[in-house]
Amino acid sequence: MPAKPQPEPSEKTAAAPAAPGSGLSQVQRALRKLGLVRDIDFALYLPMRYEDETRIVRLADTRDGDMAQVEGVVTECEVVYRPRRQLLATIDDGSDTCQLRFFNFYPSQQKQLAVGARVRVRGEMRGGFVGRQMMHPTVKAAGTALPNALTPVYSTVAGLAQPVLRREVRSGLARAVLDETIPVQIGLRGAWDLRAALSFLHYPTPDVAMATLEDHSHPAWQRIKAEELLAQQLSQLQARLERAAQRAPMLPAPAEPVATSLHAQLLAVLPFGLTGAQRRVGEEITRDLGREIPMHRLLQGDVGSGKTVVAALAAARCIDAGFQCALMAPTEILAAQHFGKLVGWLDPLLAARGLRVAWLTGSQKKKERDEMSAAVESGQAALVIGTHAVISEKVRFKNLALAIIDEQHRFGVAQRLALRGKAVGHLEPHLLMMSATPIPRTLAMSYYADLDVSTLDELPPGRTPIVTKLVADHRRDEVIDRIHAQIAQGRQVYWVCPLIEESEAVDLRNATETRDELAGTLGEPIQVGLLHSRMPTAEKQAVMAAFTANEIQVLVSTTVIEVGVDVPNASLMVIEHAERFGLSQLHQLRGRVGRGAAASACVLLYAPGDSGRVGEAARARLKAMAETGDGFEIARRDLEIRGPGEFLGARQSGAPLLRFADLTTDTLLLDWARELAPVMLQKHPELAQRHIDRWLGTKAEYLKA
Repeated sequence: MPAKPQPEPSEKTAAAPAAPGSGLSQVQRALRKLGLVRDIDFALYLPMRYEDETRIVRLADTRDGDMAQVEGVVTECEVVYRPRRQLLATIDDGSDTCQLRFFNFYPSQQKQLAVGARVRVRGEMRGGFVGRQMMHPTVKAAGTALPNALTPVYSTVAGLAQPVLRREVRSGLARAVLDETIPVQIGLRGAWDLRAALSFLHYPTPDVAMATLEDHSHPAWQRIKAEELLAQQLSQLQARLERAAQRAPMLPAPAEPVATSLHAQLLAVLPFGLTGAQRRVGEEITRDLGREIPMHRLLQGDVGSGKTVVAALAAARCIDAGFQCALMAPTEILAAQHFGKLVGWLDPLLAARGLRVAWLTGSQKKKERDEMSAAVESGQAALVIGTHAVISEKVRFKNLALAIIDEQHRFGVAQRLALRGKAVGHLEPHLLMMSATPIPRTLAMSYYADLDVSTLDELPPGRTPIVTKLVADHRRDEVIDRIHAQIAQGRQVYWVCPLIEESEAVDLRNATETRDELAGTLGEPIQVGLLHSRMPTAEKQAVMAAFTANEIQVLVSTTVIEVGVDVPNASLMVIEHAERFGLSQLHQLRGRVGRGAAASACVLLYAPGDSGRVGEAARARLKAMAETGDGFEIARRDLEIRGPGEFLGARQSGAPLLRFADLTTDTLLLDWARELAPVMLQKHPELAQRHIDRWLGTKAEYLKA
């Protein structure tokens, strides 16, 4: 076991020389793009793979496909111009010969490969028309000492060559302060110490089992992943504790149900009863609103589970207490759907109190927006629904106490904070975030550790299961026949395309072309409409109104209908080029049907590639869609396929993404970090803060720069 390193001098910032008068050198700018500023940033910037330059092999002992390092004498070297300009050289190591081929080369490389020179080359062995070949191998002078460790290869950016990056990382690693921040008595007994683990992962010995480096199972990797997970848990728990020190308006429910309350009246006018899950989640939210600590709750539920009703009841609690509520949605279509539902339920009840529901969106005319903004500022608008316009600087609330954000993962952190900042005075508003993309347990434990999570795991009665079919593109005629059958029964159809107009870059059928083609194929009197995000708002609203009224039977659309669109009469969803969509997106689109009593189906039209098959990841997504309609299982598989970074969206998550740990395989380490984090914050707060600073620090700030 390597010895534990002694405490070192205070942390420094890596300092490559700056070009005169330029502020930062080209190397420094490139390093900052990678988030490499502090010495510890370099130490934690681990290789993505390795090259073995520790040994030389004979050409005769290599096979096609091997990455090999050989040494030999140049016997031929020339520049040829047919079929294209290239540098060709041949080396002989006494056991065999190998041709080196360079399409992009410099005069210095030609000089380095002069006939008679002894060189060391490394590259992939290939068979060729003229015999053994290497394409663009690395070339060094022979005779230099072989390294005693594998050569790291780092992810880089334009203008930052591997040798320069390796030098900077080595220098930063040597200077970095890597004393232990995890108390031995409560931490990782018997594990590698941090400096030893990092040094090994940057420069592994050649006898290491390469598989343990690639799958991150080596003990050195286990130490790094444990440190990373602990830093994330500490930061999330710290955020929760800081929020607990803030104050929010108390919005208590009456001691006994009051029939004249808005909450009770809303329950009375709803045309359906609440599910058990809705009642349970409603009670959780009511408890939060009755406390002076700001609520920070994520409401997750599968498509159609009734999140909007829960949000409306929470808004009623807020209004009953004499405060305002704001609901913000990422798209105008989704915001309009919320507005239509909530106005129908609440507007008559609010009007009796001299209050109203306000609507704010970027497409409003100035006169209407000014009128709505005035109602918000005066407090007459008790509930404000809209898009990003809700957080406009010109919109001022009188007494905002509850902020509801739908499809919260689509908003950036700054946008969510801006809505919270609309509160008046020193009080924080309560925050309820909603998502129709269920969060797998491990992801909730990690990225949402600072949130309370409520789950709607029960669908309203009367919902029929959606049958999902995978259909190859050459069977489109069968899909057309199914559309005719649905329309003959008085039903309606969605047909979703990935693009709006033709793109030369990607050969996908586009929405405009598909609408025209379907209109011609289906014929009169079937009406085929078109909906996409580039259409003017008034035109989009008119199309949706016509589809809702069954004046349009087939709606060809882009993913603008992914969330919020609710037309119970639509019973068939066709998704064109389904292999190009993400799993969560496919599930959301499928959820646009099955919202009424009629049997519904989703057809995933896919186009096999030249090989006659779709890619491995696309095949896994389509397979998951065909096998389950459970949004929680879909989310779990989506996490496995994409990983947490893509699942959350790096800029949208508001939490530092894991670079090394894998939430699908490192659950034991995550459990360890969750147990240790509160102990460290309570008993060793200084060490906890140093650990957070080491792993998270100001990296986000530099990445934004």
